[in-house]
Amino acid sequence: MKKKALITGITGQDGSFLVELLLENGYEVHGIIRRASTFNTLRIDHLMNDETIMNKNLFIHYGDITDAANINQLVRTIQPDELYNLAAQSQVRVSFEIPVYTGMVDGLGALTILEAVRQLSPHTKLYQASTSEMFGGMEFNMPEKGYNENSLFYPRSPYGCAKLYAYWITKNYREAYNLFAASAFIFNHESARRGETFISRKVTLWFASYMKSKINKQPFTPLKVGNLTALRDWSHAKDIVKSMYMILQHDKPEDFVVSSGEMHSVREFIEICFSLVGKTIEWSGEGLNEIGICDGEPVVKVDPRHFRPTEVQRLLGDCTKIKETLGWTPEYSFMDLVTDMVTSDFTLKGVNII
Repeated sequence: MKKKALITGITGQDGSFLVELLLENGYEVHGIIRRASTFNTLRIDHLMNDETIMNKNLFIHYGDITDAANINQLVRTIQPDELYNLAAQSQVRVSFEIPVYTGMVDGLGALTILEAVRQLSPHTKLYQASTSEMFGGMEFNMPEKGYNENSLFYPRSPYGCAKLYAYWITKNYREAYNLFAASAFIFNHESARRGETFISRKVTLWFASYMKSKINKQPFTPLKVGNLTALRDWSHAKDIVKSMYMILQHDKPEDFVVSSGEMHSVREFIEICFSLVGKTIEWSGEGLNEIGICDGEPVVKVDPRHFRPTEVQRLLGDCTKIKETLGWTPEYSFMDLVTDMVTSDFTLKGVNII
């Protein structure tokens, strides 16, 4: 008999990779999407348009994790073997602008899921997507090897605070009701399916447009960014999604840090993009006046509008536990990640170089 999985946030970057992985492993997959006049299913359209998959192994339901009655009905009806809660307002900068909504979705939404499982499907194994933003990147609380499962929390955004609540309530339900409820502290993870407002995808999309302009000898608009020196632990989303699946196949619910174990700056991310086409970017000035120059032209500028009210300067994860406990190992390097994203956006923009 097929295992059943329910995914919230199935149309997001991680959800789209996860549904592919679960289908490959023979699951019946149910996904929740929010009702809207314009559907945001681009990342899973290739599956929804496949008649051999849709309505046989993949089922899409309308819903919202802030609507308890709706979630209760879905959990009661589906009785999933595994539930992956990936739904979130996950843009950190935006969380400062819509903090209440972020708290409702990312924090109380997790509680809605937990209550539904507790009351209606207690056999379900639950995965809660936590985040590195809960640690805050402060000097005083980051061990030399990076944050691990026992590190102190110090969230620096409404997003991080909401996710911290979701983590603690998940842990509480696991201990209070003996649920199989596991969390993963996921560090930055990207892919060609990343949303266009995230810095990684913003850079690669701009770079593809920039190269197209140069090839066609047309004017271009410089890339505008915030904190160039911010250091992040970047992984490929495919590697992260593989860890999600492995965590729910474990014989007991545990929490894990999932990361690459390396830090790279936004500046370095941009430099690698240019290096892939044999170009070098040079930097001039400091702080808000810093610019990146290529072929004698300014191509990158710092825009203070992209800074957060409270910055997270450094995030590094120590993923020793998941490697030793579950045997998880990433397949993609940082260079692989950037190359994959640039290549994809070059194809999207019709640039034939790489």
